Amino acid sequence: MTLTSRRQDSQEARPECQAWTGTLLLGTCLLYCARSSMPICTVSMSQDFGWNKKEAGIVLSSFFWGYCLTQVVGGHLGDRIGGEKVILLSASAWGSITAVTPLLAHLSSAHLAFMTFSRILMGLLQGVYFPALTSLLSQKVRESERAFTYSIVGAGSQFGTLLTGAVGSLLLEWYGWQSIFYFSGGLTLLWVWYVYRYLLSEKDLILALGVLAQSRPVSRHSRVPWRRLFRKPAVWAAVVSQLSAACSFFILLSWLPTFFEETFPDAKGWIFNVVPWLVAIPASLFSGFLSDHLINQGYRAITVRKLMQGMGLGLSSVFALCLGHTSSFCESVVFASASIGLQTFNHSGISVNIQDLAPSCAGFLFGVANTAGALAGVVGVCLGGYLIETTGSWTCLFNLVAIISNLGLCTFLVFGQAQRVDLSSTHEDL
Repeated sequence: MTLTSRRQDSQEARPECQAWTGTLLLGTCLLYCARSSMPICTVSMSQDFGWNKKEAGIVLSSFFWGYCLTQVVGGHLGDRIGGEKVILLSASAWGSITAVTPLLAHLSSAHLAFMTFSRILMGLLQGVYFPALTSLLSQKVRESERAFTYSIVGAGSQFGTLLTGAVGSLLLEWYGWQSIFYFSGGLTLLWVWYVYRYLLSEKDLILALGVLAQSRPVSRHSRVPWRRLFRKPAVWAAVVSQLSAACSFFILLSWLPTFFEETFPDAKGWIFNVVPWLVAIPASLFSGFLSDHLINQGYRAITVRKLMQGMGLGLSSVFALCLGHTSSFCESVVFASASIGLQTFNHSGISVNIQDLAPSCAGFLFGVANTAGALAGVVGVCLGGYLIETTGSWTCLFNLVAIISNLGLCTFLVFGQAQRVDLSSTHEDL
């Protein structure tokens, strides 16, 4: 039985639901293992290949060049053939690319070009993941359970970054940067094999591939109500807020390892690569629990979503600003941990608000919003590298994060809503 199967009774469906929740948590973890491999290796690769900050910024930001191109496609395909199938097919591809990245780096002397190409390809393949996941959860999970379910699965991003930070730091020290790519790519391919073998039927997967090849419609989902959606200020508020959240997170994810390595060269890498993400895991779960608890206590959904965004964008930016005004390693770790941890509240805010607004086409809408965030991530990560290179100061980077975060927060506080704006009333509980 697949995740898209209609449940016949609650006792039969709940174990399957739990299995898929755990599997998607692990899938998100491995997604970020692969994604964060490059930031962990940037300093070592820069030394090997002679990259300066601008060139390193090009490699780091090139991921988002590809990432922004497949967001809407991923959401649309998730709405159409099932998010779990889109996730499995894409994971098999980006797991393979990750595993062969060290080989690509040594194909020729054009290291910068090959690494930039591999990161663009990685972005293309990973870009479908979260829109497909959002499509899946929006149609299968009740409103009162969405935040906690999404925060559980979303916590995989912290687990993955934590795993790469902890194990990757040791692999980097013992075996070199190449081993990190082998590690994360290999684990991803093992996960793909498990999902294919035990959770998805071969018949459903073949059907999905046939649909993609022949462009045949297979589901009852109505056409995306473009005009209706984008006439609503609440939709634009969601897009802008998601843009700000994604861009701020991508900037910190890309540049924090380099910030710590250059500012505190004698510090142990596993500390600053592990502690912030270790804090973020319980923060993510707590935000989901708190959000669903408040809604079940009778608070309006939009009030809760705005509270979560106030923590995820507003308060987190305060700690990001503090990073640029301290010379203490311990304080920097605390501030980075607080900023990253509070950003996980976005999982229970804007990420779920998109599902509130349009559950029948949430994958598409999330794809649009995340495309905007990825485009902003390209500019933000490149601009961050340029500012650091030209000013010689990290303060400007953290000021940039704070500005972007608060622009998104103000927009959402003023225009954000939680009423449905799509045309379909179809909704099925997981």
